[in-house]
Amino acid sequence: MDDIAKLIDTLRRVERLYEGATTPGERVAAGFAKDRIDARLKAMREDAPIEMKFSLQNNWSRKLFTTLARKYELEPFRYYRQRHTTVMLRITKRFCDEVLWPEFLKLDDILMKHLDEITDRVVREAIHNDASEVTIRQQLLEVEEG
Repeated sequence: MDDIAKLIDTLRRVERLYEGATTPGERVAAGFAKDRIDARLKAMREDAPIEMKFSLQNNWSRKLFTTLARKYELEPFRYYRQRHTTVMLRITKRFCDEVLWPEFLKLDDILMKHLDEITDRVVREAIHNDASEVTIRQQLLEVEEG
């Protein structure tokens, strides 16, 4: 069910609540809820979907992003000759800014931390116990490329 259908369903429930309200306070609360939902529904319908390009850092993030887009019944695609880590979507800017992108950033952070932990463990156990970062030096030494 898309966001608009969910809002319409919620609006119907609020209207039923309003009709069945027994006190003036219940009617006022239901009326305010109905007004808020009406305004949100109107705003969502006025937003026209636009084509947005997302350039992701790696294939794991791309897979996560495309799966998340499909969860919201969006159709991720890319144009011929675009990089594999590029994802295109037809989406409203508001939905992207308020729902999809923030959720992706949270999940991607969790995924990257998990993948880092797995990589460290595998490298330590299979190759060498010292999987620490490289040393940072103060001066640039003459570098021979090979």
